[in-house]
Amino acid sequence: MTVVNMADEQHAPMTVDDLERLPDDGRRYELVDGRLDVSPAPVSAHSLVEAKLSQYLGFEVAPADFVVMQGAGINFNTDRTHHRIPDVVVLNETDFEQPYLTRPPLLAIEVVSPESIIRDHHTKRREYANFGIQAYWIVTPDEEKPGIVELRLEDGEYREVQQAIGEDTFATDFPFPIKLVPHWLLAKGPWRDRIGGEDG
Repeated sequence: MTVVNMADEQHAPMTVDDLERLPDDGRRYELVDGRLDVSPAPVSAHSLVEAKLSQYLGFEVAPADFVVMQGAGINFNTDRTHHRIPDVVVLNETDFEQPYLTRPPLLAIEVVSPESIIRDHHTKRREYANFGIQAYWIVTPDEEKPGIVELRLEDGEYREVQQAIGEDTFATDFPFPIKLVPHWLLAKGPWRDRIGGEDG
């Protein structure tokens, strides 16, 4: 992760309008209080987990009035100087906006990479809670023991409600009933038939 303070050079905080002038080079460009936060392009395991989560949630378990998206930009404030792009979000269909979301999605999911550990476990945890995102999943794409931690918003802070690792079944009722086995986020084979567990 690299934080670039381009705002100092421009004598004004950056906004999402400035992001449109940046190169389309595979890196993820976010804003934190008008400063550019740059992440490298994700490795293949990270992308695989993202894709499986969005496909499973979006096409297998989400009711029709929900939207599941990868790489959706969210403006956290009205002056558009704080902009995050969770790996996957789930929202009510009525909360979909263009070009960026401005209301909290129901669920944000981050897939951890080596350079994003502090950002995903601490920085974004605080930011997402302050913004009012009701649920936050932190997914660790470890080949031996992939895992999911579910956090739920309570009195303005996240509380860990469960953790599932490997072939354990992760089960939650929010934002809709979901069961999934972390092992199948990375494992080869019939993941579509097995990711939901014995009943999936």
